[in-house]
Amino acid sequence: MSFTGNRVVLGPNEGKLLQVSDHPLTFKATKEDTNGAYSLFEANLVGGGPGQHIHENEDEALYILEGELNIKLGDDIFVAQAGSFVFLPRNVVHTFWRASEQSTKILVIISPPQFENFFFDAVREEEIDGQTFGERALQLADKYKVKFVGPPLG
Repeated sequence: MSFTGNRVVLGPNEGKLLQVSDHPLTFKATKEDTNGAYSLFEANLVGGGPGQHIHENEDEALYILEGELNIKLGDDIFVAQAGSFVFLPRNVVHTFWRASEQSTKILVIISPPQFENFFFDAVREEEIDGQTFGERALQLADKYKVKFVGPPLG
């Protein structure tokens, strides 16, 4: 797969913003930008993280830009500090949440990138709160082959 011809140059705070009050998401690269290789977005965790879940079709990776993040991966729970990289393979239960009251900024990579549509379908063109996002996420779970197996932690 080649990225030839697809140029994306974005500055700070640029990209496609999805307004979720607990964790606004800014997409920096979509599947169209990467010829279907991956999707990348920045998440600012002001509130909690997602419920415990398992992706059937996607791998996820997190790079912690600012703050600290608690991560549950399988049966393990650990803290990832700024500068840490964590790979979350498909078919393994995972979730994450802030390790302190300080907001946490992360980059999220999804591959293959079709799961990015989950976020676009959940948020739409609105500004929503975390509870609304969670309710819509549960409604979309089957469509995007993600199984929620437990509540958010933290």
